[in-house]
Amino acid sequence: MRTKFDDQLDMLNTELIHMGALIESAIACAVKTLIDRDEEQVQEAIWFDSQIDQKEKEIEALCLKLLLQQQPVASDLRLISAALKMITDMERIGDQANDIAELSTHLVGMPTSERMGKISEMAQATIHMVNRSVEAYVQKDLDLAKKVIDYDDVVDNLFLQIKEELTQQIRENSEHSEYAIDLIMVAKYFERIGDHTTNIAEWVIFSITGQHKTLN
Repeated sequence: MRTKFDDQLDMLNTELIHMGALIESAIACAVKTLIDRDEEQVQEAIWFDSQIDQKEKEIEALCLKLLLQQQPVASDLRLISAALKMITDMERIGDQANDIAELSTHLVGMPTSERMGKISEMAQATIHMVNRSVEAYVQKDLDLAKKVIDYDDVVDNLFLQIKEELTQQIRENSEHSEYAIDLIMVAKYFERIGDHTTNIAEWVIFSITGQHKTLN
């Protein structure tokens, strides 16, 4: 019985890795739509969002099956309950990546901003966080989960830089102020993705230690 349960836990890890990979691709696709502003890429972003939603349902069903059909011990319960919390944040990241892609359609005809480099840097930072948070869960790596949380400072600092630079641009030249505001919104979406990934890492820590800030 325990062997079957362990196999299903391994399947849970595999499914979380797959969902994490979908999210990373969704974020990368969102950035590409910002740069290329291609309608086909927006449709691809919508497809990724639908796949992430479906994967959330599949993982949720697997977690409930593990809880109802097996007899998990306390450490198993932490793993399963943490996974249920993680996929909620992961699904929201998918939504926000899709929102970024859809927002790119408002930018058609606008010149590419020199701030796009920092926005791309934000995207890569969030991809790094997603990848490492899932790895920390699978490997039960407490130190890695803590590093993910600390790395959110990189995303936050980039957001503040982009917001300050674009706000200054609006003050100096209102001609493309609407475009600048849209880019601030894009940066805010990435900042929120960083926050959701921090949440994921905090649930990873709970899965290992049983400690979570909301439970203290």
